[in-house]
Amino acid sequence: MNILFFGSDNFAIPSLRTLHESSHKILAVVTPPDKPAGRGQKLTGCPVAAAAHELCLKLLQPPKIQGEEVFHQLLALKPDCLVVVAYGKFLPSRLMNAVSHGAVNLHPSLLPKYRGASPIQTAILNGEAITGVTTMTLTEEMDAGAIYLQATTAIDSIETALQLEMRLAELGGKLLAQTLDDLEKGTLKAKPQNPNDMVMTKKLVKEDGRLKWEKPASKLFDQIRALDPWPGTFCYVGDKRLKIWEAAVLEETTTAKPGTVVGNKQGLTVACGQGRLCLLEVQLEGKKRLSVTEFLKGFPVPIGEVLK
Repeated sequence: MNILFFGSDNFAIPSLRTLHESSHKILAVVTPPDKPAGRGQKLTGCPVAAAAHELCLKLLQPPKIQGEEVFHQLLALKPDCLVVVAYGKFLPSRLMNAVSHGAVNLHPSLLPKYRGASPIQTAILNGEAITGVTTMTLTEEMDAGAIYLQATTAIDSIETALQLEMRLAELGGKLLAQTLDDLEKGTLKAKPQNPNDMVMTKKLVKEDGRLKWEKPASKLFDQIRALDPWPGTFCYVGDKRLKIWEAAVLEETTTAKPGTVVGNKQGLTVACGQGRLCLLEVQLEGKKRLSVTEFLKGFPVPIGEVLK
């Protein structure tokens, strides 16, 4: 099958590599234009653009995907299917309708749960034990297309969002290749999602990382895992913002007020609404990331201190 691949973020790279090694032909890779980055504001391509160069694939970077000129440029390549993975832009419906197999999208959840901007993080935040990836038709409504195939995987109890995303990206690449194989054979039909089972996720903001010590330690631990690496979780020691990179749950109960430091030897142990959370790796604002042992040498936090 002749395909056009649309992508931008790291999540799309395993899919690009898998399809490049498959029997399908990638006519071109479409990504956003290069943007200024770094201190020198040097024009830099997105991760998928870099991967396309590495694989010696034709790269297109139109400023606007909706333009008339772009429409004709893409159709002139005569694709059978449009493959969309973490592209970040909506494709025009007339482009999708002009291709025999339309557009196939890869999504990192078991749709219709979870749609939207943060499916991986939300699955961890909600304490899910299972997640997966879905291939589906692309529609103008976000993540609402009919489902082709799904693959599941367990969520490890200490896995971060970044680690889970990397695993789902690899799993998704294989599922995408299988989807295209079956579509080419004519053996695959998409099934509509049940709207009654739909769960929508939101776009994360920095304030979502604020730790509220009244919550159970297990919930705070899930929050730390889910928001690693962005937006990250934090609290305040006095007027200093303290980012939390790694922690562990201690089930022992305490009568101390939530947020109170109840131990500072093997880690920084904080009372929670239920149980205790032991902070193991932290980063004080304006400073580098440190183990709590190293952090406490330069910034002592006494027992009885209340973190906000």
